[in-house]
Amino acid sequence: MDSKIQNFFDSVKGKKIAFVGIGVTNAPTAKLFADFGASVYACDRKDKEYIGKDICAELENSGVEFCLGDTYLDNLADMDVIFRTPGIMPSEQWIVDAKKRGQVVTSEMEVFFDLCPCKIIAVTGSDGKTTSTTLISEMLKKEGKTVYLGGNIGKALLPEIVNIKVSDYAVVELSSFQLITMHSSPDIAVVTNLAPNHLDHHKDMQEYVDSKRNILLHQNAFSKSVLNANNDYTVNMLSDVNGTPYQFSYGREIEHGAYYKNGKIYFNDYGKDTVEVLDRKDIKLPGDHNVENYLTAITAVWGLVSIDSIREVAKNFGGVEHRIEFVRERNGVKWYNDSIATSPTRVISGLKSFDQKIIIICGGSDKGISFKPMVPYILSNVKLLILMGEVTAPKIYDAIVTDEGYKNSSLEIKFASSMEEAVKIADENSSEGDIVSLSPACASFDLYKNFEYRGRHFKNVVNSL
Repeated sequence: MDSKIQNFFDSVKGKKIAFVGIGVTNAPTAKLFADFGASVYACDRKDKEYIGKDICAELENSGVEFCLGDTYLDNLADMDVIFRTPGIMPSEQWIVDAKKRGQVVTSEMEVFFDLCPCKIIAVTGSDGKTTSTTLISEMLKKEGKTVYLGGNIGKALLPEIVNIKVSDYAVVELSSFQLITMHSSPDIAVVTNLAPNHLDHHKDMQEYVDSKRNILLHQNAFSKSVLNANNDYTVNMLSDVNGTPYQFSYGREIEHGAYYKNGKIYFNDYGKDTVEVLDRKDIKLPGDHNVENYLTAITAVWGLVSIDSIREVAKNFGGVEHRIEFVRERNGVKWYNDSIATSPTRVISGLKSFDQKIIIICGGSDKGISFKPMVPYILSNVKLLILMGEVTAPKIYDAIVTDEGYKNSSLEIKFASSMEEAVKIADENSSEGDIVSLSPACASFDLYKNFEYRGRHFKNVVNSL
């Protein structure tokens, strides 16, 4: 084990450490600290059944104590260190109070960045970050590198820290919730794009953008940044770059980075000859947005992997779960799970991936963003819209029927009170050759823990037809 890592865990032995919010990130991290001799407390408003009985049993076996229910924050004043889960904003009053008391408040990802002995490639953005992160990981692995993939993609990386070697690579997806308190930046920082998102948590768009900027602000002169040349927010981030800036573009030539033109992906690298990297027909994933994901990943790994490795991944990589994921074909109708489409921009990307009008199931919990940007695409690319969500269903409906193009469209709109009812409506109103997609445009928290639970429930319902 790296001496820096060993010294850190030696320093926390016997310390009281609280983990507030027990989920994908904090559960395995709490076990890690307990196994290294800390006095660990798992704090959550939810009960053990919601958290998961198996997860709770594993934590209890490691000596973790639980503080659950309405009084879950009552013991924080006694803690030496407090870990917040990414979904808890640093403006929460209990965090402000803890800092006033002189307590350490941190997160799994902040500590990981401080301790990680290998190079870190980190990806953020509003859309495309999970697929781009996964592609980067796949390309490095194809080249024979040892890769640790995690972060917002669904796996805590700090519990892996004892196994990571200097020669390895950590490939990390970062959300705005993780980045907002970050004081370290990766060796290679990637921003796919930015659009209004998570405005139910952030006080305004500027705070959302500023949190994303943290992926760049703490880089050094030897670092690399990768930014979208077709997005105004990311273009403005060029002034934040401390190391070597690269860009990528769908549609126009780039001097330093990957670009797509006339059916092919090319790469320019600071005065060197332009290299043809990839033909679009060799990319297994459908849609223009996935071409952009390849532009992103190629620019990030350029110089670390061979073109042969890039091409091999393109031909064989079939996509990430919940991202226009094919579920089944029944009676000639194809069903897709795009549960990750939690914003209008993601819905638009999904609709562009099909060359016909489709049926979509839309709605969920409200993120405080406008649905108007996706309305023209729904009117032109959707034949039947099935709406869910007590708050968002009427909001989406109003955005559509008040649009001037609605009266001349052939769009049909129906409402459902559950996923089962929505799937039933889609099944009864579809015929051979149709496509049905779960394309929510909303978060999942009205009915589910997260978009993954929603997507898996959708797949279970569809597969039970």
